[in-house]
Amino acid sequence: MANRYAYYPGCSLGSTAKEYDISVRAVFAHLGLELHEIEDWNCCGATHSAIYKEDARFLLSLRNLALAEAQGFDTVIAPCSACYKNLRRAAKLADANKDICARVNAEMAEQYSCSGRVIVLHPLYAIIRDFGLEALQKRVVRPLRGLKIAAYYGCMLTRPLDEFDSAERPTGLDRLIAALGAEPVDYDYKAKCCGGALALSHTGSTVRMTANILTTAKGRGAEAVTLACPMCHMALDMYQGKAERAIDQPLHLPVFFFTQLMGLALGLEPASLGLARHMVPTGDIVARIVG
Repeated sequence: MANRYAYYPGCSLGSTAKEYDISVRAVFAHLGLELHEIEDWNCCGATHSAIYKEDARFLLSLRNLALAEAQGFDTVIAPCSACYKNLRRAAKLADANKDICARVNAEMAEQYSCSGRVIVLHPLYAIIRDFGLEALQKRVVRPLRGLKIAAYYGCMLTRPLDEFDSAERPTGLDRLIAALGAEPVDYDYKAKCCGGALALSHTGSTVRMTANILTTAKGRGAEAVTLACPMCHMALDMYQGKAERAIDQPLHLPVFFFTQLMGLALGLEPASLGLARHMVPTGDIVARIVG
């Protein structure tokens, strides 16, 4: 079992999604999985770097992978779904086309070498692949029994296509929910886009897309939502009030990062998981878990 990883927090986990960073680090440490933040990492290019330069997102992402490799790691953990998508896509491209690595090496001022051999994992799939859900279930001290939780994957977590999950019918988060003792809720919008990237330029679209996800999940009995992406969390948590006003009905669906639910089930203190930073209150759900 791999238990030592390079950690790429990305830009959002140090600011708007700090609670995600806090809970990822806490849960991995509790499970004995080492995270070592990549020294001198840079932005992966997020979703808009290609507007400036077609291959900028690959150059930016591959520099991070070269840094991780130079620092002695062969696997990078990227919690943000957008960062995960960019880094993993760049890694796959570099593995298939060694000329890409040569171009990256030529553009970097530092004497680092991109080989195309570094693997990029989302923490969800690192838990499933390397730690194992059966082993995780044995570590649960506060089972989430009686809770109905909707897994929300969004449109980037399962892309590019890989061996970890299906892009259209993913199951990883649902299986994690079940391992923690809760009941996963099946609904149609779990892999649909939330419109998070449009929140500033087309707010109305984000509100409508968020409302569709939340009302569908709630209609199937969900009491909370769990996800693995800072942008999705912003849309479903921060914009939930706007969604309620748009549809003229209450939703009251707390939105947890999956590592926060893991932390609660594993016995970590709620105060150590960043739950106070959420817009939609999580207290009722947390009280049911903690007792």
